[in-house]
Amino acid sequence: MLAAGALVAIKLGTGLATDSLGLLSEALHSGTDLVAALLTLFAVGVAVRPADRSHAYGHGKAENLAALAEAAILALLSLLVAFAAIRRFGDHPELEIDWWVFAVLGLVIAVDASRMAISFRAARRYESAAFASNALHFASDLAGTTAVLAGLVLARAGYPEADAAAALFVALLVVLAAARLIRGNVDVLMDRVPDEAEAAARDAISGVPEVELRRLRMRQSGGRQFADVVIGVPAGAAVGQGHAAADAVEDAVKEALPKSDVVVHVEPGAEREVRDRAHAAALAVRGVREVHNVTVLHVGSELRISLHLKLPGDLQLDDAHELAERVERSIQHAVPEAASVQTHLEPLTEAAAAAEIERDRAAIVRIVERETGRAPRELRFLTSPEGVVAHLTLAVEGTTALADAHAQASRVEERIRREQPDLGEIIVHTEP
Repeated sequence: MLAAGALVAIKLGTGLATDSLGLLSEALHSGTDLVAALLTLFAVGVAVRPADRSHAYGHGKAENLAALAEAAILALLSLLVAFAAIRRFGDHPELEIDWWVFAVLGLVIAVDASRMAISFRAARRYESAAFASNALHFASDLAGTTAVLAGLVLARAGYPEADAAAALFVALLVVLAAARLIRGNVDVLMDRVPDEAEAAARDAISGVPEVELRRLRMRQSGGRQFADVVIGVPAGAAVGQGHAAADAVEDAVKEALPKSDVVVHVEPGAEREVRDRAHAAALAVRGVREVHNVTVLHVGSELRISLHLKLPGDLQLDDAHELAERVERSIQHAVPEAASVQTHLEPLTEAAAAAEIERDRAAIVRIVERETGRAPRELRFLTSPEGVVAHLTLAVEGTTALADAHAQASRVEERIRREQPDLGEIIVHTEP
């Protein structure tokens, strides 16, 4: 701030003494430095405050707000300088340029160069947007002062319009600096994803084994990266394994982005949903009688599916192979993320299964006759994933009390369960 105040006085005094528009524009430019320094001082003072209840991500964006305010001041300044320079082209006054003017400009250049170097060094060290904007501002000061020096040299050599050209060049530098400041800081304030940081985080997560990246959201503030990560782990993983995977992802991201703040959410893998899709796709193929042992495996970055198909035992091998290929194509269509599908063919033992059901039927009929004195009115068998289900209908006298009929059905069911333990379920219905 002391340097900015001194430069305003030097440039303004020299500009008035020489009637140089370039020096007067630089004096106005340096005047904004004082405002910028005050904004930076305020912004850094706010930004270093720790996170609190109302600002969970800290106060780092105060620097970006200050940089935007500085950019607005620079843009306004550039318009004023450009307007004055254009007017000076048509009516350029005689300039009084003595040797001491160049000595003053040399001093100004030295001050601008030192301020620029100090601010750039601080910006790199603290990754501060406010210091970086100040450094760019001081760099534009240095370039502008150099342009003014060149314009005065040409004006003294007999080209008075060079002074107005130097002032216009200063205005252009200010516009470019303001545009750069606005673009970078608006990106931060609007939570634009930092491309390089996101790429580094994705590469780090991809190196963690048995982890599927579901979602990655990133933002930056005050020189820090904030990452919200959702990962998928195998559905059968224990809680401890999921926690270990989350720690591994957090460590990997922090190693790639040392100042990052990482939050990891763990979700079960999608094996069950993939298995259901594959199972349904296989059963949709005409000719498939039974599908079981559907397995979903992650091999590196690839998803592989294997399953067992039961086909009629008298089916020729060529026909069975063609049917298996249709099943594999159906699964690939339903599960496009699968890298490969493998089928294992098994024959259906229909004759043996039918004989077994008939033996069960005869045994159940005997049990019903012993308990009720008559054969069941109806007996049907159904197959389900839980096993064979027996649907049994008993004929009971219409005058029998409901409680007695229910007790009779319960005795029959209990007897069947005791003598036929292989049945999956028994449903007994009573009718008059």
